[in-house]
Amino acid sequence: MGDSYTVNDIQVLKGLEAVRKRPGMYIGDTGIGGLHQLVWEIVDNSVDEALNGHCDTIKVVMERDGSVTVEDSGRGIPIETHPSTGKNTVETIFCSLHAGGKFDDDTYKVAGGLHGVGASVVNALSAKMLVRVRRNGFLHTQEFQRGIPVSPLVKEKPAHGTGAKISFLPDPEIFGSLRFSTEIIRERLEIKAFLIAGLKIILVDHIENTTQTFCYPEGIKDFLNHIMEDHEPVGAQPFYCFNQNDLRFEAALAWTSETSGKILSFVNSIPTPAGGTHENAFRNAFTKVIRSYIEKRNGLPKGVKGVSAEDIKEGLFAILSVYLNGNLEFQGQTKDRLNSLEAQHIEPALRAAFETWLHQNPSQAQAISSRVLLSAQARLASRAARDEVTRKAATTRLALPGKLADCSLNSRDKTELFIVEGDSAGGSSKQARDRRFQAILPIRGKILNVEQASLEKLRNNREITSLIQSVGTGIGKNFDYSKLRYGKIIINTDADVDGHHISTLLLAFFYRFLPDLVHKGHLYLALPPLYRIRIGSGKNSRVKYVFTDKEKEALLKRRNIKDVEIQRFKGLGEMDAPTLKSTTMDPSSRSILRVTVDDEMKTHRIFDTLMGKDVRKRFVFIKERSQEVHELDI
Repeated sequence: MGDSYTVNDIQVLKGLEAVRKRPGMYIGDTGIGGLHQLVWEIVDNSVDEALNGHCDTIKVVMERDGSVTVEDSGRGIPIETHPSTGKNTVETIFCSLHAGGKFDDDTYKVAGGLHGVGASVVNALSAKMLVRVRRNGFLHTQEFQRGIPVSPLVKEKPAHGTGAKISFLPDPEIFGSLRFSTEIIRERLEIKAFLIAGLKIILVDHIENTTQTFCYPEGIKDFLNHIMEDHEPVGAQPFYCFNQNDLRFEAALAWTSETSGKILSFVNSIPTPAGGTHENAFRNAFTKVIRSYIEKRNGLPKGVKGVSAEDIKEGLFAILSVYLNGNLEFQGQTKDRLNSLEAQHIEPALRAAFETWLHQNPSQAQAISSRVLLSAQARLASRAARDEVTRKAATTRLALPGKLADCSLNSRDKTELFIVEGDSAGGSSKQARDRRFQAILPIRGKILNVEQASLEKLRNNREITSLIQSVGTGIGKNFDYSKLRYGKIIINTDADVDGHHISTLLLAFFYRFLPDLVHKGHLYLALPPLYRIRIGSGKNSRVKYVFTDKEKEALLKRRNIKDVEIQRFKGLGEMDAPTLKSTTMDPSSRSILRVTVDDEMKTHRIFDTLMGKDVRKRFVFIKERSQEVHELDI
């Protein structure tokens, strides 16, 4: 790296070059999530037409060559020359960042795509794109390659009606895999149909030769029934309200007798799995109303001083769909969290509607109140039992598993627990660790599949018990976040197939039984290398560590290497302590991934598919992805 820094070092990227240079800034990543984000950007433009009353049908087609076509019955993209660019409007929209109709409140009262970058980003990241527009009585077409127009806008044959039809093939130079998931796209499209009552969405899969149609006349009422299909509601009917004054929103909710629940929020039909201002206002509204109702009507039982937000949330299933126009602010282009302060204003209207509903439905209100008070009493009973155990154990040494090699520091935030597979990896890890702040827990082989196990079975499993004791929080009703012993819990398994299987089992355990540790950012995955490659010989030799077969092949091909020595690590136990330390454990040189949950529904479905009792789901999953497997590590 040179010491000089001059005007010649400053790059000015033109047109859509910035998108191709840094695609992650616009679509999140270039993996499976980013690939599907291309579909969402085009679909959302069609959905925006439906939200504003101009479209009643959307058709999505998955082609055999890996391309996707999205067609709608909307107004069609304007085709005239744009005064600002001197180019036709189709080319302006698909070749210019921040160009679109979403900036004009008269054109789109509400819209999910407000940055004006969706269509152009998809174009930039596609090997080829064909735009077809039905407008002014004719079909108009224009072709693009990697964001560059390769034909003018051509006026074709006469055509009835209006609408747009966008076909694109993702660029293999950008994306590692071009295989779309029918299940992921199906779920997203079905949700769109739930959120816009009466909208028909058709999904055609030419790979599997299937066609599915989604249309729900009752909108989010049907949606709530869908997510509660395996859960018995408390009371006779769910709460539903639709508000068009000032801020337009819909809400539907119901309680069940179970401890788990689900709140799904959306803004302008865009899922917001990380919540935001609208979801906070929603939670505040029903929490305040229920607290007030219980205190005025029922009173609190003996020993219960008040109900918490968690008591009220327990067993709650809810859908919130908010529609905003103008000043719509998301956290990032992928729109996971809403930041718009305007959305907070739904709270008064929602409170009034829910309060009125409770008074008009006294039997329903009584059932909900009893359900919430039961949660409060269970919480207090659990705390009392936990306090009793704590008092009895106050004078005894903390019970820790014998196989745990603990660290010397007592500070939670500054310590790490490495979970490794087997005694061999455990021995290497103990030599490579920093004893001051790194603890090692070896586990024996594949742990229990918690997706098919009861809580009692977990407690009787030796490996699970050791893990729970080491973490310190307990599980189930005995979970106590304040007892967490380590700031980072790092799953450090071998880089082979067996290692991935074990890490998946551990991820399922933490997600199902210690979800707070996942949501609060304590769980990590280590990234041990799969290969050590020595290039050259003698004093001039150097060592590279790579993590996948694909990365190894790319390195060898790119450098045209002749004098090379390749070592494949069969496990962490094969690494000497200095290698394991520098590649996997030393904070100054390692790489670790924090485990996060962006979409609760999707995460639940993945674990249920991979590890649940329904073998048929795994069969379908494997069949859909069989073409992605080129080599089996067996």
